[in-house]
Amino acid sequence: MGERKIKLVPGEFYHIYNRGNSKQIIFKDDFDYQRFQILLFLSNSSTNFKVENLRKGKIDFFEADRGEQLVAIGAYCLMPNHYHLLLTPLVDDGVSLFMKKLGTGYSMFFNTRYDRTGTLFEGRYKSQWADTDEYLKYLYSYIHLNPMKLYDANWKESVLQDTSITFIENYLFSSYWDMCNEKKRREHKILTNTAFPQYFSKSESASHIHDWFRARTDLATD
Repeated sequence: MGERKIKLVPGEFYHIYNRGNSKQIIFKDDFDYQRFQILLFLSNSSTNFKVENLRKGKIDFFEADRGEQLVAIGAYCLMPNHYHLLLTPLVDDGVSLFMKKLGTGYSMFFNTRYDRTGTLFEGRYKSQWADTDEYLKYLYSYIHLNPMKLYDANWKESVLQDTSITFIENYLFSSYWDMCNEKKRREHKILTNTAFPQYFSKSESASHIHDWFRARTDLATD
């Protein structure tokens, strides 16, 4: 395995992503998505957990004492055959430790559930450094707009309607749900937005996406 071209260091922001081997589906139903969200929370920890042990102990997965977090997650989105994360490491080697736990945990779950063997993901996770504030803002929007592909495969060329933004606001397997809804759900604990710039706060993040939609609609109707 080759050495990663960029060193992932605390204080910097990174887009982490991967997809299924040969573009295969890695989330077949809601239970798969939910397990990955649970692992996003539990893997981000100096402690090792077994989901089955927590379930037997009747412990809410999102109430488990994680100890020291390895990374801060500012945004994420899960799609049928891939995922996107936007994060910053909190400790040295935090990203590699977190991703190893996440990838191993989910692969074991998926292979057991579907009675399969072999590699689930397409090699090692990929990473991009958000080296400017403009690029970090772009990644934030790009990640949260990914579910639009499920709403309309040609959405970038389509005239956007109000139902378009409603779709991503109600998409349960993305952090955008937690940004734009007043009602809190357990999954909001996956995020640590205090480690990110102000526009990752709930008060500004939704307006950022709404502004993008308004700009796209204006262009489409000119």
